[in-house]
Amino acid sequence: MFKFGFGQDVGIDLGTATVIVYVKGKGIVLREPSVVAVDNNSGEVLAVGGEARRMLGRTPGNIIATRPLREGVISDYTVTEKMLKYFINKVCGKFVFSPRIMICIPSQVTEVEKKAVIDAAMQAGARKVFLIEEPIAAAIGAGIDIAKPCGNMVVDIGGGTTDIAVISLGGSVVSSSLKVAGDKFDEAIVKYIKKKHNIAIGERTAEDLKVNIGCVYPKIQDMEMDIRGRDLITGLPKTITVHSSEMLEALIEPAMMIVDAVHGVLERTPPELAADISDKGIYMTGGGCLIDGLDRLLQEKTGINVMIAQDTVSCVALGTGKALENLDVLEGKR
Repeated sequence: MFKFGFGQDVGIDLGTATVIVYVKGKGIVLREPSVVAVDNNSGEVLAVGGEARRMLGRTPGNIIATRPLREGVISDYTVTEKMLKYFINKVCGKFVFSPRIMICIPSQVTEVEKKAVIDAAMQAGARKVFLIEEPIAAAIGAGIDIAKPCGNMVVDIGGGTTDIAVISLGGSVVSSSLKVAGDKFDEAIVKYIKKKHNIAIGERTAEDLKVNIGCVYPKIQDMEMDIRGRDLITGLPKTITVHSSEMLEALIEPAMMIVDAVHGVLERTPPELAADISDKGIYMTGGGCLIDGLDRLLQEKTGINVMIAQDTVSCVALGTGKALENLDVLEGKR
């Protein structure tokens, strides 16, 4: 096959919160929030990524800053296509040959949702599109040898979905995907602050709270943080102090949903693989697993050692990058 000079091979972790792009031979070349600002009247894209994220909740009526992916799947097809096109052009420049692209998807997506991802990437300029399940990409990125006949359990907590899979011989034996992840933690904080303090806060403030003082396991020392929001009684801006013990109250419910889902997957795991997992432990990847104490909570509830992978946020993208090395094999299979 005449291969020389063909377009680049690109791996994309198309996340609900962040898009990470990996180019074969170069590594991770782009990491941007998956936010797009669109002019409502003309439909043209005004900003993508970090620039658009700064506009969230701060736009005039004719401009809408949205996240085109919700809970791991495409909720706005046209905007996703424009976003992908923007990122592909930014990474590859104007290419002579279109790139081959490998995109990560949650483990339990439907055929229709898969087709939407493939179509969006093709429209954005891909020559060929391959899909890889997030837990498998996360396991490869975390440095686990997934080709061996032994069980590895990966819990990948992203922005929109948590993917849990038991992987053996390069494929997932048992998997589950639930729509509880980083975004649900943010929503829980917004609801809690509204209910307890009568203050309305935005997504970004909730995320700051989660990152700085959020926890799902009691801290030895209570931490605090000042935030600003709108008082729902007077309608005026107000500053309050929030403690990490309150964050524990707000976040424990979604955290327990993830723990229960892990429990459910373990119950369905064949005994030999379950024995492997209890020996090797559970690997956690994805930005959502960085919430303070989530690993300890999971360890306490399952009785299995829990490890957080190195560079958790990039695990899926790195795994996609390593999978790119075998694209020619995949092409041969087709």
